Amino acid sequence: MTLTAGHGSERTDAWLERRRPAKFPRRSWASPEPFVRRATEHNSGEDALGALPWVHSASGYQRVTVAIDAIAVGAGVTAAAALGGDSWSSALLLGGLSAVALPVTVAAMRGYERHNLGDGPGEFQVLLRSSVLLAALVMAIAYLTTLPVPREVVLVGVPVAAAAACTARYVHRRFLHARRNRGQAMMRTIVVGDTVAVADVIDDLGLAPYHGYLVIGTCLSDVEPETEVPVPTLGALADIPQIVSDYAVSVVVVAGNALSGQALRRLSWALRRAGAELVVAPGLVEVAQERVSVHPTAGLSLLRLEIEPPRRRLVAKAVMDRVLGLVALTLVAPVILVAALAVRLTSPGRAFYTQTRVGVDGREFTIWKLRSMYRDADRRRAELLDSSDRDGLMFKMARDPRVTPVGRVLRRFSLDELPQFYNVVRGDMSLVGPRPPLREEVLGYHDAVHQRLRVKPGITGLWQVSGRSDLPWDESIRLDLRYVDNWSVTMDLMILWKTFRAVVTGAGAY
Repeated sequence: MTLTAGHGSERTDAWLERRRPAKFPRRSWASPEPFVRRATEHNSGEDALGALPWVHSASGYQRVTVAIDAIAVGAGVTAAAALGGDSWSSALLLGGLSAVALPVTVAAMRGYERHNLGDGPGEFQVLLRSSVLLAALVMAIAYLTTLPVPREVVLVGVPVAAAAACTARYVHRRFLHARRNRGQAMMRTIVVGDTVAVADVIDDLGLAPYHGYLVIGTCLSDVEPETEVPVPTLGALADIPQIVSDYAVSVVVVAGNALSGQALRRLSWALRRAGAELVVAPGLVEVAQERVSVHPTAGLSLLRLEIEPPRRRLVAKAVMDRVLGLVALTLVAPVILVAALAVRLTSPGRAFYTQTRVGVDGREFTIWKLRSMYRDADRRRAELLDSSDRDGLMFKMARDPRVTPVGRVLRRFSLDELPQFYNVVRGDMSLVGPRPPLREEVLGYHDAVHQRLRVKPGITGLWQVSGRSDLPWDESIRLDLRYVDNWSVTMDLMILWKTFRAVVTGAGAY
């Protein structure tokens, strides 16, 4: 939840003063730079000093994003109209109208607001929804006017333009994330609340600098802090408005229960003139935006958390799995046949390898793979358990002696996984989901890990696009549980997109 806020009245100042512990008397800083320098060095290095913050660079990023959308859709619609037999004048007119209509639609959906750009799948969702509306607008123009509109514009031009815009935005965002990893284009942030909650939020934000939060300090409610925080403590809760002004803070993050109800409301009043954003960290763990909705009730803002995915989403995922799985199986069938022939000719044994795995709700199924190991691999597994490169229950070796020379090539490019599209078409697996576990792995699960069996296992998943076999066991489980809790069709499409890059680079594949 994000609120924009600034300075308040004398009554508000008096309220804030009452919340100041004796440990933090009112202070004034002639020069805040020493605090800012230490905090900046801690979070992102010397390169961040003097770098243009997000509050100043966001306008340029917005303008480039608008230009990307306009150029992509204008060029796509113009080309489709021209190829469809339209005159160049009509094609240019239709392309020009589309180049204006799409950015206007995205803007109406708040797709160009700063907190919606450069972070998260939301910007791509808005762009795709706007493209659907643009296609409807083009059809309306064809029906209501005499302007000739070829079918290619709706069936080819708009989808291609949307895909081009998404690709260009993705590249643009990668540049932004690279800048943020160097400490540039960041939002100067303070985290306020009790020490335990503040320390947790700072740690989490520090793990993902691409979100743009540069924590320069804290304001604590504790008279005696229970733990250390890794950035300077700039004052108490009553000092927040002054610190926002002195340190040019863009975002105030409230962690824990130190501020709530009327206290939080008055803080928003006190921050209004400063133009800073007020962000509340409610303590929800691994919850996607789509699962949370705000319901004003009896003067309260109630957060409603989606527990089970709606039936329409389940149907959409099932249809996508079967259709895309069948298309993919048809396309890769020649590759599978060639690879199977190579396996059969270079080592004794069958070309395909089958194994019992555990699927959704604990149901067992037979998984199909191209054989990448020698025939006695299962028997030798017990001898090599102590040589596993992985912690936890999963067995993996970077230099597994059981893998054949052809198998190493197949694993390097994930070709051994291609027959699993047959499992997807059968309904045993999904395109995206947790890794299908072995029976003995499931027997070693503790209670929380069993949650990964609530959805179908997948050919790919968050674990594959985040490091694959290079990930520690706890991290791979955390990613699987995040997917189980928050999966959506949009998330699946983004994971499929990222899987292509992971497969090409071969990162973590062995």
